[in-house]
Formats: sequence, C-alpha cells, structure tokens
Amino acid sequence: MIAWMKDMWHYPRSLTGYGTRKTLEYLKNINPDLNFHSFKSGSKVFDWSVPDEWNIYDAYIEHESGQRFAEFSKNNLHVLGYSIPCNMEISLPELLLHIYTQPDQPDAIPYVTSYYSDNWGFCMSEKDKKRLPNGRYHIVIDAKKGLGTMELADLVIRGKSDREIFFSTYVCHPSMANNELSGPVLSSALIQYIKEKYSLPQYTYRFVFVPETIGSIAYLSENLKKLKEKVVCGFNLSCVGDDRAYSHIRSRMGDNLADKALHAALTGLNNVITYSFLDRGSDERQYCSPGVDLPLCGFSRTKYGKYPEYHTSEDNFDVVTADGLNGSLNVMKSIVDAFEIGLFPSINVICEPQLGKRGLRPNISQKGCLGDVNTRSDFIAYSDGKNSLFDISKKIGKNLKLVILEAKILKKHNLISFNTQQN
Repeated sequence: MIAWMKDMWHYPRSLTGYGTRKTLEYLKNINPDLNFHSFKSGSKVFDWSVPDEWNIYDAYIEHESGQRFAEFSKNNLHVLGYSIPCNMEISLPELLLHIYTQPDQPDAIPYVTSYYSDNWGFCMSEKDKKRLPNGRYHIVIDAKKGLGTMELADLVIRGKSDREIFFSTYVCHPSMANNELSGPVLSSALIQYIKEKYSLPQYTYRFVFVPETIGSIAYLSENLKKLKEKVVCGFNLSCVGDDRAYSHIRSRMGDNLADKALHAALTGLNNVITYSFLDRGSDERQYCSPGVDLPLCGFSRTKYGKYPEYHTSEDNFDVVTADGLNGSLNVMKSIVDAFEIGLFPSINVICEPQLGKRGLRPNISQKGCLGDVNTRSDFIAYSDGKNSLFDISKKIGKNLKLVILEAKILKKHNLISFNTQQN
C-alpha cells in the first residue's frame, strides 16, 4: 500500500483534472474492474453544480533578482487549489494579499482551496513568507479552468445476495499521505482481499472513489434509489494510515449496522475514540444526510482535523506507516469476514452443549484452572439467530476477530449454524 501511495504522490489531484484522472487510472491498474464515470461541468446534482475542470501545469513566484519561491514543481501544495491562470508583475505588498500560511506551524505549507469562486494564490510556510525580499515579483500560474468533466469510479464485487456492503473514499487531495492516499490504497487492498478469499461472496461489495463532497453528491444523484434499496452497511474511509488512534465517526442516528460493526471491530484496541455525527467532516455528511440515510459511518485512524499535520505539507510518510495501514486493513477485513461467515449464529442444541466431550472445555474442573472458557460460553448464550456477530461482540466485550474465531470453532463442531439474515 505504501508503494502505491508513493507512486501516486506527485499527481496534482483536485476535484477535476488530469491529476485525478491519473490517480483513477493507477487504481485501475491495481484492480482492472474499476469503472469510470464522468459528469460534465455545470451538471446539476441535487443542490450543487459540477464545477469547471481545472488543470495545473506549473506555478511559481519569481523575484526581480531571479530567485523563485513557492514552486509548484517542488510541491503541489504551493498553489491555491483551483487558482485561475496568472502571468503578471506585482509588488510585494500586493503579493502578500495572495499568500496563505499556517502561522501556528511556521515550517508547514498549508493546503488551501477555492473551488467555487475565482481566486488566485500561493501557499507557503510562514518562515518562507517572512523571507520574501522587497521588490517586484513575476507571478506565474500556468493553469486552465473551463468546461470539462469530473471523473469518479466504482467497482462492484457481485455476491450471492444483491445486498451490498458499501465503501467510499476520495481522490481529490494533492501530495498529502494520510489525508488522501491512505483511503484509496486501503480500499484497493480490501478489494484484493475479498477477491482472493471469497470467490463467490455471500454479499455484494461496492467501492467508490470520488472527489470529496461534490463527487459523493454526484454519485448519489445517479444511484440513490438503488443504494437505498440494497446497501445494508457502509463505511466512509478517510485518514486511515497513521498508527496513533482508531476513530469511529458515528452515523446521524448513531446505531445502524455499520456503527455496530465498527464498534465490534475496534473493541479492545488501543486508543479508540468514538465521535458523534456532530463531529463529521468527510463524505458521511452526504451518505447520512436526510433523504439519503444510508446505513453508513466514518472510519479513520486519527480523525481528520485531529492530528497536527492535517492539511499541510507535513502530512507525509512520517505520518503514514505500514503498521497504521495494516491496522486499518485488519479492521475492515474482520468486518468483511463477519458478513461472509453468515453474521447471525444460531445454536444447534437445546440448553448448553457439552463442550468437554468435544475438547472445547477442560474436563477437569477446579477453581482458577478453567482458563478463559467464559468467552465461548458467552458466545453460545447469545447465539439465538437474532444477535449478529457485532451484537455478540458488544454484549460479551470481545473484539470482533476473537468472536469470529469462536464462531469458526463452534461451526466446525456443528454446534452453530449461520444465517445472513436475522431470524
């Protein structure tokens, strides 16, 4: 996953343009079943309109001495996102009106955009801004903004059932590791996992890769009826690559199947933080909005906006780690595994089964010598066909992976059966 991220690092992603297309094309090389969808500039999508296409090729500030600053070729973040083209001579006071910094992080270049109004500007570290010499400046922003298209993509893995598990992530942020590229590579790896482990899965899995906000709105505008009918659980994946925390951003009502699944998958892990829907900030805003209300919640490692490098040039490969990405992948894999094992276990015997004769409990009973047999007994106690594996995880306080392991052991001994729907 990190190798994929490094390959895509320099693509100048935005809501539209060749950088986003190159990103989607790269993701299609990983999973060739990825399908592209285009929306023309100006297309109405609910209360929004698809913006003009924007492409950026070069940009810099050149002092009259020939010294250059804020060079796009050195960092994509140096240009205000969606800047209009510029080629002019201005004074330092005029230039300073169009420079954006993050004063509380003087070494960092901030990520700043102006998607829906015509502006131009540059982003610099506060330290570099203070070093700008007096004199005249030549401003160059080699960009094109006009009618074009916005691209997004989806991939559907068909299962025995047309009920869908939905994953969404976004492809619009340039040169930041956690807040952009971690989500697409996590989804790509999860697609590979499902295909390799489940040749014919029980459920259908839908993955979407969209520009944030406008992309999810556009996708919903064409697929809302189908999604409302079929999606039973979903996750918005954002900032999933660091190894500091695990974050659950609840759905609008806070208790749908996705909320239960993610709570189960995070039980017992270190530094788990649960956020209210009032703390939302990514595309769960669209998927959980009134009139849509998909059974979806948000998943992050450290939540967007809660780590200091967020939306700056410091969001790099010191922030994203192999352990962080793999931790996120393991959380999502456990949720997929829970759905694929059948989700709703039912005990096959009346009263407690005799575990000892099956080697599932010590046959010598002495205080303090039974080990952790309660987990198995507790699992059985709630295996009534009405409680999902996610419900059981919460009731017995055990991580979903351990619950799935118990389920497999009991199924192997023919003590439980599984249904994909509640009894």
